Amino acid sequence: MAQVRNARKLSVLNKIILWLNYFVVLALLTGLFAKYISPQVFWLIAFFGLAFPYAVGFNVLFAIYWLVQFRRLALISICAIAFSFFTLNRYLQFSIGDKGTNNNVKVTSYNSMLFDLYNWSKNKLSRQNILSSLQETNPDILCLQEFYNSNSSDGLHNVDTVLNALNIKYHHVEYTTIAYGHNHFGIATFSKYPILNKGKIIFNTKSNNICIYTDLLINKDTVRVYNMHLQSISFSKKDYKFIGDVKDDDDAQNELENSKSILRRLKRAFVKRAAQSDKVAMSIESCRYKIILCGDFNDTPASYSYRVISGELKDAFVEKGNGMGITYAGKFPQFRIDYILHSKDFKCTKFVRNEETFTDHYPITAYLDLKK
Repeated sequence: MAQVRNARKLSVLNKIILWLNYFVVLALLTGLFAKYISPQVFWLIAFFGLAFPYAVGFNVLFAIYWLVQFRRLALISICAIAFSFFTLNRYLQFSIGDKGTNNNVKVTSYNSMLFDLYNWSKNKLSRQNILSSLQETNPDILCLQEFYNSNSSDGLHNVDTVLNALNIKYHHVEYTTIAYGHNHFGIATFSKYPILNKGKIIFNTKSNNICIYTDLLINKDTVRVYNMHLQSISFSKKDYKFIGDVKDDDDAQNELENSKSILRRLKRAFVKRAAQSDKVAMSIESCRYKIILCGDFNDTPASYSYRVISGELKDAFVEKGNGMGITYAGKFPQFRIDYILHSKDFKCTKFVRNEETFTDHYPITAYLDLKK
């Protein structure tokens, strides 16, 4: 009743703002439920999941606005934000007491962007910089997405280079594309622990996405390491230019066509990732071993893909991360889309996101303590 009486006292402008507030609250709540609905069933709701952090931000602004004028109306957004806490905490974390030790299993996940094979960074030293960064991190388990290797005499032998640089004995590499008979593109897991078994999950799409799993012997325990790269949005250069341009454009038709292209690519990616995630989740559910899961999901913590794959697994960032944990260094979406998850048999004692990257993703590292 109090809110109704307050609404009657509002000016026309504030009434419009109040209705906008209601809309933003509805968008936030819709984004919360997006992770429970597969984009294969209803793809439109996935856009609200993608926009979840923006909806939170707008609700914060509305709450501040109403606190200055009509304090009780601020409760509309404050309650909505509080209701979204358990999703919001997967975007923003504050942890203390990081204490990773040499006894932990040190796991690094990184989208290596083919070691900058085509010199996207315009830096001829980027490949060496990537290798030096990995050498400095010195993980026990390294999961690389967008991996490239050549078996030609004058090619880049990245498998051997990584093995030598990190003094690692074991590796599991699967390729999705082979060009000219010697250029191999795929995904790779490197390990200081012996490999007992190897397998892969084929997504049956024309894209280069795949999931592999590698069973390792760690302290007399068998641990299954999943390494995956889910469907990307695959924006074209024209799409990125449209996103990056902030200018007046009188060509409304051109604006409309660019917007449609972006929406089509987003929709396609949402639907394909949903199918891929379901396959990975089925494999996880049937696995009888302890699990470490790494990968570039190309999706946010408010997504269907994240919820389905994470399931009963714990998120290393949620346990020991700090800040917003953004892992994508490109233009869009600048969210956390790379993850290290693990079964409850492990405890994360430290989580680090590198402050510097030489690709469009930041490397992430988790220190995992295998519980006795």
